[in-house]
Amino acid sequence: MPTVKPDIAPATLEKWQGVVNLIADLAGVPATLIMSTVGPKHSVFVSSAGDDNPYAPGRSFTLHEKLYCFGVLEKDGELTVEDAACDPRWTDNEDLEHQMSFYVGLPLKWPDGEIFGTICMLDRRRNTKALMFRKGLAEFCRVVEDDLALLMEIETRKRAESLLQAALENTESEVAARTRELEEANTALRVILGNVEAARAESEAAVMARIKTLVLPHVSKLKHLEIGREPQSSYIDLIETSLGSITRALSSPMSETLDRLTPTEVEIVQLVLMGRSTKEIARTLSRGESTVDFHRNNIRRKLGLNNRAQNLRQHLASLV
Repeated sequence: MPTVKPDIAPATLEKWQGVVNLIADLAGVPATLIMSTVGPKHSVFVSSAGDDNPYAPGRSFTLHEKLYCFGVLEKDGELTVEDAACDPRWTDNEDLEHQMSFYVGLPLKWPDGEIFGTICMLDRRRNTKALMFRKGLAEFCRVVEDDLALLMEIETRKRAESLLQAALENTESEVAARTRELEEANTALRVILGNVEAARAESEAAVMARIKTLVLPHVSKLKHLEIGREPQSSYIDLIETSLGSITRALSSPMSETLDRLTPTEVEIVQLVLMGRSTKEIARTLSRGESTVDFHRNNIRRKLGLNNRAQNLRQHLASLV
């Protein structure tokens, strides 16, 4: 798919005007043209100065096989017609309306190979000087194509800069959005931490209140008892019972469960909660599968899971 081509800058047009004027002087021809081709339309883009030049900029032709420039584009290379009156193909050429029977032209291309148009010299007679200047015309053709390549490069860079700027703006927007999200998350985190701190303080206060209510009174009474007397044992039992009450209030079902298990059974419980199979647990602990099954059965027994239909992992998850 052809890319969109840039407009020709005024400075470039001015340069090309100097080019065609110079070619006309060096080759001694009345008309040197840079033609622009867009679809079927072929237009005079730049025309050498001179009263003897009948081709004004903007004049347009529809491409067909009797136009010199059509022959250039058809050949994709240089076309030389020394005398159209003597060449059957060109005897009814439209340029003969101006007696332009001599023609030398070359294609002009964008750097991607797409046709821009042609550059050509025309005269009303066979021009030996112009024939000798064909290499010079080819050099000026390259000058014009270099300008087209430069314009394309500038346009490409402008588009790249535009895309980069858009990407930068988009990135800045994303950064700003993420910054807002982080600020909101930090605010929420501060609230959560505040709630946790408040809950911790409340929990500590509750523990202290229970100690003051259930333990310290008995300790105070113990201080006034003689060692070995019967009431002292009773108060010690009360302190033990009260401390048990406090620790039970602070413990979770899972911590109580783990307290009843052996170290190996605790490891197996953790792996079961992670979704590991008996085979995977055996590999992890470097034990036999039968050993793992033995410990799993002990765990089930200690947890009161006598029904085999009860899922061990689900039960453990409910205790967390």
